[in-house]
Amino acid sequence: MGNIPLTKPLFDSDEMQLIKQSLDSGWVTQGPFAVQFEQMFAKKHSVPYAVATTSCTAALHLAMLALELSPGDEVIVPALTWVTSANCAEYVGAKVVFADIDLETYNLNPKAFEATITPKTRAVVVVHLFGLSANMNDIMRIAKKHNLYVIEDAACAVGTLYGGQPVGGIGTIGCFSFHPRKVITTGEGGMVTTLDKQLAEKVMCLRNHGASGHPGPNAMPKPYSMSEFNVLGYNLRLSDIQAALGVAQMSKLEHLLAERKSRAERYTMLLAQAENLVLPSVPPKCGHTYQSYVIRLKDGDMLYRNRVMDQLTAAGIQSRPGTHAVHRLGYYKNKYKLSPEQFPNACLGEDATITLPIFPGMSDEDQDYVVNKLITALKE
Repeated sequence: MGNIPLTKPLFDSDEMQLIKQSLDSGWVTQGPFAVQFEQMFAKKHSVPYAVATTSCTAALHLAMLALELSPGDEVIVPALTWVTSANCAEYVGAKVVFADIDLETYNLNPKAFEATITPKTRAVVVVHLFGLSANMNDIMRIAKKHNLYVIEDAACAVGTLYGGQPVGGIGTIGCFSFHPRKVITTGEGGMVTTLDKQLAEKVMCLRNHGASGHPGPNAMPKPYSMSEFNVLGYNLRLSDIQAALGVAQMSKLEHLLAERKSRAERYTMLLAQAENLVLPSVPPKCGHTYQSYVIRLKDGDMLYRNRVMDQLTAAGIQSRPGTHAVHRLGYYKNKYKLSPEQFPNACLGEDATITLPIFPGMSDEDQDYVVNKLITALKE
């Protein structure tokens, strides 16, 4: 059998039709499809404002800029996450301060978060890792107590709920990804969500070169009117071609979420009796959309885990570790003189985890093959 990918997007005639409409219109930069995509996304996530960007990295960068974080400020980031959760603070000159994770969920440990707060702390990046919502009740309580901004890195969490509320509108600002590994994709793309009109307007200005309307408070705009540029901005706009893809993908979102949940539940059933495995855990109030299905070897280290993944590779099954222990990456390790022992749960989250294939159209036969090869590899 073999050739089981880690993931793959689902495209059909809907995407082709809307992309053709965008091409036929001649308006392929940010335009009407981008507006429609933003409106659909905002409605789904119960927020009044959604601003499309070129990537989740861009969304996180814009969030930092809109919140006016700068050198001298500290931003707390979970030690297990994709590197851009930390990079976005470095982009504006702020200092990244890592906090360890809860090994049960791989998300930020609220106690570790609070213990890391100093007088210089201004924000926390809360990652809903692998599609599982973080413990937002405790995190929001701590953040309010210390007057901190809460940036939700929801890159993996399109459609994820916490206590029945969509993530991305619980904290100060939310950031989403539409990379091909995500539940929906625009190839590359991102979204900023917020309840705050002023923040949304800042993000819209900053993503569009810093443009902020027409000159003169009483001037009537004309077709040839030029915008004002009073702040340093960037070109981080999502094209209408990509947004057309996003509109088609949003129409499939409920189906895609249901299919992922079904596949994840079947994995959990098939692997329930497997020895030496820790399966995904979903605490009360937390929703999981299973952008990734991540297991952990109870008694394994990186070498043992890698031998298991090597056997999966030999069987034609793609896999990968959960994600990075960011404090061990060269830039952060060297800049902040960090050691792995400082964040042991994050290290285990990288060294002992395996992401299994999960994708639209995955069959029972595919899944049975993955599980059988995995169990064989564990035994051998």
